[in-house]
Amino acid sequence: MSSLFRIGQVLKVRIGQYTVTKDIQVTIWFAKNLSLETVVMKSVEGHPRVETGRDVLKRFQYGTPYLRHMIDEIEELDVPVTIALQYIDDNLWAWSAKRTLNRKELKYVSRRILEALSVLYEEGFVRTDIKRHNVLVNFRPVSGSDSDSNPFCDVQLAYLGVVNRQYRYFGPFPPKKTEIATTESLHTIWWLSKEIPREKLTQFAWTTEREVVKKDKDFVGKIMKMDWRNRPTAKETLEDEWWNDEE
Repeated sequence: MSSLFRIGQVLKVRIGQYTVTKDIQVTIWFAKNLSLETVVMKSVEGHPRVETGRDVLKRFQYGTPYLRHMIDEIEELDVPVTIALQYIDDNLWAWSAKRTLNRKELKYVSRRILEALSVLYEEGFVRTDIKRHNVLVNFRPVSGSDSDSNPFCDVQLAYLGVVNRQYRYFGPFPPKKTEIATTESLHTIWWLSKEIPREKLTQFAWTTEREVVKKDKDFVGKIMKMDWRNRPTAKETLEDEWWNDEE
């Protein structure tokens, strides 16, 4: 599949322009504005997902600092909907591959993800694809004296495979799930039960306190219930007493 944009191509906006500098993925490019600041260009031909993402960001990005912001929209008639997004240093998946986040850092990141989700949920929007690739982080300068402190200055959910992993650790589905499951969902439940039979489940409930402290284990157990009707909302999760524990 040929790239929609070429390196060096100039894309014009109402005030200014962007020059494409790097091809990242089939639908993602780096570009620089007239001030030589890097932005992320996103576009796809023949599919509405960028247009949908643009509309969601226009509605919500000023309601929370924890959603990646759209900076511009390309205004050229001969290209599909193309948006310029804020450039962020890294994503949580890449960062956590370098070193494991400690409990304090995980809380810092988790709270900001939930703040973003809470804004969406209050308006009836649902964001389900929450994984480390979609959590973006900016790093603050660190001097030798505070090298052990929180490395993040910004955490954002990127603008708009997890069920399999959830089932392995928190399954099986409760029988009452069939009360609300669609035909497609029932097929998925059946497939998961065949793909990961009961004897291969690695129950999170079996973890010891040496692996996960009890207060963390209890908190994770509450938010990862297989029946979504039994899970707390993002707002309720933010109000949980677990956040008050600073240890």
